[in-house]
Amino acid sequence: MIKPAKILGLMSGTSADGLSIALCEAAGRGLKVLKFSSYPYAAGLQARIIAASGLEAPELSALNFELGRLWAGMVRSFCRAHKIAYKSIAVIGSHGQTVWHAPGKPGHTLQIGEASFLAEETGRPVVCDFRPADMAAGGEGAPLIPFLDEYLYGGGEPTALQNIGGVGNIAFVGRGVKTFGFDTGPGNSLMDTAVYRLSGGRLAYDKGGAWAAAGSPDLKKVYRLLEAPFFRRRPPKSLDRNEYSLSFIQKHFPGRLNKKCAADLLATLNLFTAASVALAFKSYAPRGTRELVVSGGGALNPVLMDNIAALLLPSGARVRSCAELDLHPLAKEPACFALLAWLAAGGRANHCPSATGARGPRVLGKVINSRNNDTPP
Repeated sequence: MIKPAKILGLMSGTSADGLSIALCEAAGRGLKVLKFSSYPYAAGLQARIIAASGLEAPELSALNFELGRLWAGMVRSFCRAHKIAYKSIAVIGSHGQTVWHAPGKPGHTLQIGEASFLAEETGRPVVCDFRPADMAAGGEGAPLIPFLDEYLYGGGEPTALQNIGGVGNIAFVGRGVKTFGFDTGPGNSLMDTAVYRLSGGRLAYDKGGAWAAAGSPDLKKVYRLLEAPFFRRRPPKSLDRNEYSLSFIQKHFPGRLNKKCAADLLATLNLFTAASVALAFKSYAPRGTRELVVSGGGALNPVLMDNIAALLLPSGARVRSCAELDLHPLAKEPACFALLAWLAAGGRANHCPSATGARGPRVLGKVINSRNNDTPP
């Protein structure tokens, strides 16, 4: 019998807009988020993270340690704010900051944010670097969130669960469904990049979808973008955020990164993201799937949610935020890596091979043992 445990999860996603931290309680097949907070990055740090794939080794090494120290401080603030004693935490899971993800044969991936600083700060064991073990077993190293979806919802009605961070990914779970999932295409990355450039770095995202709501989407452009080879590939498949970056906008929307075109550009990018989600659902949803539950920053964009709902209306699928299931849209990913860490610490498989393409179940993550310190923060 596995005893209930309090576990902490950290996630810094491909949008690179901040660190999300969730304290969860794991018991049996249940997982409950007890506390959650997000800590935004300064615009300059976000820009450096997004550009990290072009850094030389010394600068990348320095950023790795900078993020590790920063996250340790954020965990200290989180635990103090919520009156959480370090000694009450069984294990910490940190996904790290992806700076490169190249699936395939041979594939490679890199997440930074030195987790040793978390272990040193808290005195608790930390599990990090989850993706490489999946790739060593022939998988794509992503998406990993479908494991949580199966863990929480695998026994219910057939359901689709879409996470919209920098990149979008979907999972299909439920009774009679062999859980599977894959990356769907752009998440918030194109919209965030456009807003950052158009605002001269003052804004990081289209809050409330306000810019997109004021514009008119270019439908022909959206249809052409959906003709890209990635959307025709069968799962498993995954993406790096760099697939949908500034260069993508400059290539496909030449001359439109200006204030005159801003609203229409955001409307088009918003619809493109929605259309890629709808395409994934309509192409692969198992029979009887009547609901799409959305998490991640995209769930907080009402224009994006409305676009997805409109595109799926003919299929009869209901679209709703995971907030309706008492889970904050930004808490799902850190909760997932808290769960993955907890299972890894117990030597139990913690990914979904049918989603990543790995040869079989593996225990993902590298464990950093803690110092023996029960001093509260």
